[in-house]
Amino acid sequence: MSERADITHAIRQQAHEVGFDLVGFAPLETPAHADFFRHWLQQGYAGEMHYLHRTADARCAPQQVLPGAKSAVVVGLNYAPAVPMVTDDPTRGVFARYAFGDDYHEVMTHRLQQLLEFIRQLRPDCQAKIYVDAGPVLERDLAWRAGLGWFGKNTMLIHTRRGSYFLVGEILLDIELEYDQPAFGGCGTCTRCIDACPTGAIVAPYVLDARRCISYLTIELRGSIPEEHRSRLGNRIFGCDICQEVCPFNQPRSHAPERAAPTREPAFAPREITLAPKLVDLLRMREEEFRTAFRRSPVKRAKWRGFRRNVAVAIGNSRQADAIPTLQQELAQETDPMVREHLEWALDRLAER
Repeated sequence: MSERADITHAIRQQAHEVGFDLVGFAPLETPAHADFFRHWLQQGYAGEMHYLHRTADARCAPQQVLPGAKSAVVVGLNYAPAVPMVTDDPTRGVFARYAFGDDYHEVMTHRLQQLLEFIRQLRPDCQAKIYVDAGPVLERDLAWRAGLGWFGKNTMLIHTRRGSYFLVGEILLDIELEYDQPAFGGCGTCTRCIDACPTGAIVAPYVLDARRCISYLTIELRGSIPEEHRSRLGNRIFGCDICQEVCPFNQPRSHAPERAAPTREPAFAPREITLAPKLVDLLRMREEEFRTAFRRSPVKRAKWRGFRRNVAVAIGNSRQADAIPTLQQELAQETDPMVREHLEWALDRLAER
């Protein structure tokens, strides 16, 4: 083998050694989906995620991110929990699966740093940058090009044998490597994700209007949740997995037992508070308790006021009449106008029932 092939093979082996489930290699060229991304932004589908507009040029030109960049090492880490989710009890909150345990940014960045140390033993002169869902990179495009998965109609990256419960990170390098073929696959005529989305966020196959997505509404949106969407959130208080839960590629099969197989990453083990907690208990939490309970957790991204807003909406959807006294007590001491609005909405909704 050539030196380039030797290095690529060694990096692939080491990526698995440090704990990644998937690894692939892609050339750092203009992303194949750059025009689609720009059109998506022009349609306003990004909502208040203004950082996507600010970094659009860099996302579409990797050389702006790392001058001289040539290659990307793209990794995937399974986060499917080993415990069943409780979603049908409206008095208990539901978190997205990736938020059950520790913050994946920290977990994956640490492992990518270990992998980069190994790469620099092979090529001490290389320049590199590490990103995990936080840099000016079109990660899904890179992951597709590196063979990790193809785009589903729900816009998630889907691996034919493993499904979509995996997180993506990458190391950008200024050295040449051997590259994988782009992933091949498709959804066929299936529209389960489109049909199941409560808010109609998948406005067309492969097109997501983030402004309607429960994940956006409960995490990225900083202000009030539009009233027309509140009743459709149900008891989901941080993120949403509905479009993944109904996807056939996340259902284990005899020929593909890896689909939705439990993660081997101990840092992703669920915390007690993320496994079907009572909504009224979450609403009674004080800010310091929130910070302690969700230290080093993705949930902290919603921030304290956003979390209380989400829990209030979920209680309003719970049909839980005995939650009314708790809502009234919290409303009496709440000073944030946005949170008060949602507490009042929840009280009105329960009173209607």
